[in-house]
Amino acid sequence: MKYIDELLKSLYVMASMVEARDPYTGGHLWRVSQYSRLLASSHGLPDTDVARIALGGFLHDLGKVGVPDAILNKPDRLTDEEYAVIKTHPEVGNRLLSEHPLAQLARAAVLSHHEMPDGNGYPHGLTHANIPLDARIVGICDAFDAMTSNRPYRRGMPVEKALSIIEENLGRQFDPELGTLFLELGRAGALAPVAGHTEPGIPVQECPMCGPTIVVRRRNKAGDLVYCRNCGGEAEVKSVGKIVSIAPTGRKGRTEDLQPEADMDLIDALIRETVRHIDSLEQRPRRGLTRWFRRYVTEA
Repeated sequence: MKYIDELLKSLYVMASMVEARDPYTGGHLWRVSQYSRLLASSHGLPDTDVARIALGGFLHDLGKVGVPDAILNKPDRLTDEEYAVIKTHPEVGNRLLSEHPLAQLARAAVLSHHEMPDGNGYPHGLTHANIPLDARIVGICDAFDAMTSNRPYRRGMPVEKALSIIEENLGRQFDPELGTLFLELGRAGALAPVAGHTEPGIPVQECPMCGPTIVVRRRNKAGDLVYCRNCGGEAEVKSVGKIVSIAPTGRKGRTEDLQPEADMDLIDALIRETVRHIDSLEQRPRRGLTRWFRRYVTEA
């Protein structure tokens, strides 16, 4: 059903445009979605649940649309007042989703991914099993990616250090069973194809001038020009075999070059992946997707 595809696409596009505001988080939503898919699948969940949780992982930061740029892109640590603004984003995201026909698919991940088993999370201070499964999974994956990615005020840490921090906080910040499984995935190398990438096969590229992420897309070829949304610097895509890199040109992008945009090729690929997971249990093509859609629209 094309209608279902378009509804899914609208969710992915909304989230992508929110992420495009932040010059440091290019690829964060894709990485959290993929980590969430791996963790949910390894936990033995049905493919339909895996597809839902992966979608929630991509949409979890939707509410950051309500956070001012001055706070979102602050190069220093946040004040208590600024952090209080950041903490509003789960409820803002939930409100933003509220009128969408597929809101129920992502609501748990969007609203509760910062809840913690010890009750010290937000926005509602939920504990242990009161935190929805989707949120427990996405929360681990979000924290891991935040720790291993560069931010305006610090460099990302090595994967093993981030895994050790998760291990130290099992039962407090992170669900103990799911967190232990995530540690096993990480130490087995299962997270490596995702960590440090903005999409499959494309390592994170940093602006040579100021440090934030410059997004290189799968459609980009050697010689294409890409831009830093922080300083406006222009860089040229280089390619040596399968290795992607960029080199500064010394020029600045025009206003139209610096406008945020959603990666429609990646979004289309994610939708195909979602549909494949759902239809894998059905003999008739698209029948599984239709049932999945009706289930959540009915509950919304």
